[in-house]
Amino acid sequence: MKPLLLTNALIINEDRRHHADLLIVNGRIEKIAATISPQQTWSVLDLNGKWLLPGMIDDQVHFREPGLMHKGTLASESRAAVMGGITSYMEMPNVSPPTTTRQALQDKFQRASECSLANYSFYFGATNDNLEELKALATGAACGVKVFMGASTGNMLVDDERTLEAIFQYAPGLVATHCEDTPTIKHNEALWRTRYGVQIPAEEHAAIRSVEACLLSSSRAVALAKKHGTRLHVLHITTADELALFEPAPTLADLRRKTITAEACIHHLYFNKDDYATLGHRLKCNPSVKGAEHQQALWQAVRAGVIDIIATDHAPHLLAEKQSDYFAAPSGLPLVQHALPALLDLCARDIFTPELIVRKTSHAVAERFQIKDRGYIREGYWADLAAINPWKRASIDGSNIAYKCGWSPFEGHSLLGGVVENTFVNGRLVWDGESVMQGVYGSALEFNR
Repeated sequence: MKPLLLTNALIINEDRRHHADLLIVNGRIEKIAATISPQQTWSVLDLNGKWLLPGMIDDQVHFREPGLMHKGTLASESRAAVMGGITSYMEMPNVSPPTTTRQALQDKFQRASECSLANYSFYFGATNDNLEELKALATGAACGVKVFMGASTGNMLVDDERTLEAIFQYAPGLVATHCEDTPTIKHNEALWRTRYGVQIPAEEHAAIRSVEACLLSSSRAVALAKKHGTRLHVLHITTADELALFEPAPTLADLRRKTITAEACIHHLYFNKDDYATLGHRLKCNPSVKGAEHQQALWQAVRAGVIDIIATDHAPHLLAEKQSDYFAAPSGLPLVQHALPALLDLCARDIFTPELIVRKTSHAVAERFQIKDRGYIREGYWADLAAINPWKRASIDGSNIAYKCGWSPFEGHSLLGGVVENTFVNGRLVWDGESVMQGVYGSALEFNR
């Protein structure tokens, strides 16, 4: 790699903005200075005042490989991710076969090493019957242990009390939970089926996957973590009621002291129950998108540091599947390509600031998961970067969607906050605003554990 000099950048990093040049050598940030004089052997890219952010680290995606590759693959979805300024991702275990053995985990790392445009790690999935395999897992072998404390694919619902206790007691590293109470959901489904049959209106999903179902399960996870001293990360919080379970961490120093953290996702911040009217089952996800009062409570929790991390929970399904009746339509929606533009749109509406978004999508993820040398724009760190043109709108239609499933919940939107015009992974330009470079650019994430 030739050294690459980025000039005339407005760097947004560690809660400040400053104009600077940045030199990349061998994939890492060699120097940051007000002015760096180029040498003849260097490549130079003038950013002309565009914002330069640390690339987003998405701690929750479903890229569908292996076994569900008609919906997405590690190659197709990592391609969409870098187009959206995501430079690293952590992928979930509910594939086929599920990532519930160390061999299946190794297989996914091997697959990614052959095709991924972004950096990667994978969760090990806990089940009711793989406790010994989990105990044998090395601390840094996975980004975390995923526990579905709610209905999920196949055998991945963990509902045995003794097994749950043991997972929280013995899990190496961080435990990440999907929290919804299955008996509550099943009860609600039966009630709504009595009222509507299978033609349940899409907006009723918010009531079926209810506030009560979320709060019961999240409370249980937090109680188990406190009992066993577990490093717990509760994924995709959707309700105002759950927020009382978590302590605020207004600064990164506060975050480092927390053992229990919480996450919100793009779609729960951007959409609310009113949007089912236009999106229908395309907005169906678990946990559900709920009312505007919950959306606004999440906004405030992000600002106050009660919500520590923002992720996507990218989960593509074919549009034909989404057009089925309520019980047949799968839950999940594709998000990685438009995550940062959507968050910057919320910044343009004065809900967040770009500095806060950088903290929640890069710095905090690196801190919480103890990722080595990523998540900040610092000398010596890997050059995982996103250059944003803040003067452009991101207009989304069917012609510019990169997901294998071919659709986006943001179709028809013109997002105000800016456009991702360049993405760098390990110092290499992988997206230039028009095309994605051919090749394999991602590396397995390493952890300071």
